[in-house]
Amino acid sequence: MLASQRRATILGLVEDSGAARVSDLVDQLGVSDMTIRRDIEQLATEGLVERVHGGALAMGRRSSEEPGFTAKSALMQAQKNAIAHAAAQLVEPGAAIGISAGTTTFEFARAVRHVPDLTVVTNSVPVAQLLHESGTPGQTVVLTGGVRTPSDALVGPVAVAALRMLHVDRLFLGVHGMDARAGLTTPNLVEAETNQALVDTARRVCVLADHTKWGTVGLSTIIPLSAVDLLVTDPGLTPRARQAVTDAGVEMVLATAATARTPRPLREQA
Repeated sequence: MLASQRRATILGLVEDSGAARVSDLVDQLGVSDMTIRRDIEQLATEGLVERVHGGALAMGRRSSEEPGFTAKSALMQAQKNAIAHAAAQLVEPGAAIGISAGTTTFEFARAVRHVPDLTVVTNSVPVAQLLHESGTPGQTVVLTGGVRTPSDALVGPVAVAALRMLHVDRLFLGVHGMDARAGLTTPNLVEAETNQALVDTARRVCVLADHTKWGTVGLSTIIPLSAVDLLVTDPGLTPRARQAVTDAGVEMVLATAATARTPRPLREQA
């Protein structure tokens, strides 16, 4: 296959699914990791894809477009894992927490699935299934019900009605985008309303989002940035974005593999 043909194939795969992972492209096209990375870099230079850690993201998504759970799962995996494990250190046995839908929050659920006597309120089908299958003693999962979205969230009036009766110590919220002006956003109007209801259940709101979410603005605002208590992100967040978070009065943890292994300082920051 010629380089131009290979790049056209990569572009087609990215546009079809919204994203593509380098390792998957290596397997599908039978070329080296370095070749795929060069192809993605060339496509990014031409403005056809967005190059991200570990893969490529489709360009030109409208603010109302919502990538599926599988497409988003392929992106920023190391960062999501570090964020999840750092945030998991905030969870004590016996706590009641909320977990919103999303791929980063799914990794967080994986990190806390063995915490005993934990009560989890969630509108995420994958999160509920993961925790149900863990079999951890005393763990209770409350799944809201509602209409299922492409991101495997349960949303709508049924979910909102269920959440109005519930109260949790801390909500771990995943978002489509973060912006100093627009706040936390999602491309789904109904999901925004459901996430607002999740926020209302919680005494503290902890946002789990990697640095690529900064500057992305979805159709609907969930809450302003100033309504967040703690942001757990990764060191890729730019200095300007960090300053905007600080100016909004939000505490911040920059999660790495190292910080994920040091639980006590994170609890003190929270």
